[in-house]
Amino acid sequence: MSTDVIIVFIILFAAVIMFSMDKIRNDVASIIIMLSLAWSEVIPLDQAFSGFSSNAVIAIMGVMIIGYGIEKTGIMDTFAQLIMKKAGTQENRVIATVMAVAGLISSFMQNIGAVALFLPAVKKIGNKSGISHQRLIMPLAFAGILGGTVTMVASGPLIILNDLLNEGGYDSYGLFSVTPVGLGLLIAGILYFYLLSGKVLPGGEEKDQERKDELLDIYNLPKEIHEVEIKEDCELIGKTIEELDIWRIFGIHILALWESGSKTYIPWRKTTFKEGQVLAIFGEDDHLNQFFKAFNLEHQHKLVVFRELGDEKEAGFAEIILPPDSNLKGKTLEEISLRKNYRVEPITYINTDGKRLNLMDWEMEPGLKVIVFARWEDLNSLKETKDFVVISEVKPPEESSRADKKLHAMLILGTGILLILFGVPLPLSFLSAAILMLFTKVIYKEEIYKAIDWKTVFLLAGLIPLGTAFEQTGAARLTAEAIINIVESWNVIFILLVIGLITSFFSLFMSNVAATVLLVPLILIMGESFGIDPRGLALLVAVAASNSFIIPTHQVNAYIMGPGNYKTSDYMKAGGIMSAIFLLVSTLIVYFFYI
Repeated sequence: MSTDVIIVFIILFAAVIMFSMDKIRNDVASIIIMLSLAWSEVIPLDQAFSGFSSNAVIAIMGVMIIGYGIEKTGIMDTFAQLIMKKAGTQENRVIATVMAVAGLISSFMQNIGAVALFLPAVKKIGNKSGISHQRLIMPLAFAGILGGTVTMVASGPLIILNDLLNEGGYDSYGLFSVTPVGLGLLIAGILYFYLLSGKVLPGGEEKDQERKDELLDIYNLPKEIHEVEIKEDCELIGKTIEELDIWRIFGIHILALWESGSKTYIPWRKTTFKEGQVLAIFGEDDHLNQFFKAFNLEHQHKLVVFRELGDEKEAGFAEIILPPDSNLKGKTLEEISLRKNYRVEPITYINTDGKRLNLMDWEMEPGLKVIVFARWEDLNSLKETKDFVVISEVKPPEESSRADKKLHAMLILGTGILLILFGVPLPLSFLSAAILMLFTKVIYKEEIYKAIDWKTVFLLAGLIPLGTAFEQTGAARLTAEAIINIVESWNVIFILLVIGLITSFFSLFMSNVAATVLLVPLILIMGESFGIDPRGLALLVAVAASNSFIIPTHQVNAYIMGPGNYKTSDYMKAGGIMSAIFLLVSTLIVYFFYI
């Protein structure tokens, strides 16, 4: 064993430790790996940094820009509504539906493109259903990878397989020859998440309504917004907010009201409570408990109807004061009709001595602060009136959907996919489509770099040279040959399992195409010597090259790491079981149908 091979194994072992322990950020770990390869000189310097110009990295940058443009147009809103109409808001049904659709689509297009296409829709579904994004995005990505095994044109390893077979003197596979394996894997993946999503996916116990506004810490205000439904026996029915004197008696605030599909933000004090309404309420815990007990109300453990109020991008708290020359000086909030006229909810007063005043009938005077809550768009409107001075940061309102660019976005996406189907390389197709979105103003020039998740770029760019070193130093061939020599006398089913396991391991640290190119010639020779159908063994290698779920090194898993806010441990938990299922299902189907 050469010194270079030993060094590569040491770096590989260090990479496994860094990724599994989650102590070092993944992109930083990748840079450390890349620098280690460069300093050790196991591969030339230009190859050590070649990841930044690799096809995979360029393709994923193009995909990110395209996905950003699709999200900005709102093109997937209709799709999200359709899925929710069919699947409802039940988590496992939504996950199964998303996976089935994404998996079937990715069986005829590159999986990274399919995942990018559906990611905006999945985010919308999460927002509308109250399901955490973390519990939807990972199943989407896994379905994209699994769908790539349904036909011979949906993933790089299967595309290259026929060339490798022809070079070895074997017949090619047809377009749907691999479909039994791919469908079996996709169905197994859907069943896995349908039954176990609650146990293996992150985000199930998060309290997404907890806010992180700076003003809440400064003035020691509550950090949660609660949601309650008014049922038929509730004593609130028929009474108004003002009549109940909710602010004075209970010390709580009604931030929003939902009725018959319509939302009212910061309802007026004359608003009457009715059966079936859903309220968003803010206040101290003891005040809220007193209110819930008095009117027999049960609050949701997480925001569902008013999920947007828990999102700092949509709404928040602000400090406002009256300017010295204001015409509102000396008037109370009731006289000003702050809620009705400005759509902001006053939470508390802060006098000029910094003392917090809980009563809300003080006369407004210059220098007296009011802490208010509202959507950012309403706070911006308040700021523009000049009646008040907003002294805290107000975030710009969310940009309206570029609905007039929907057709442009769809045509550009379709063009990119057609280019790939006609044999144009993936990075050239996707990056060209991304630039077309810029020229057609689907996205703006200032948004190009914002659309790219640079952590993902560095993660992939740093790992690609490790695969190169693993292959070029002979470490991969040495590993494969050693294992094959050990299993040559084993039962066929166990030999298949080991082949699948070797391929899966290689695909974690080198491109799945490279793993296929490296292993298929070895496996063909092994099949001939063992008396096992070489074509079946080669097909298993090409399929198992997509079994890359345990760490985010597959380009699809790397792509969704940012949007899903995942850690490596999240992949290990959900992906570890998925990898075992993948290995078992693919091995059994190949054994019974292809050997």
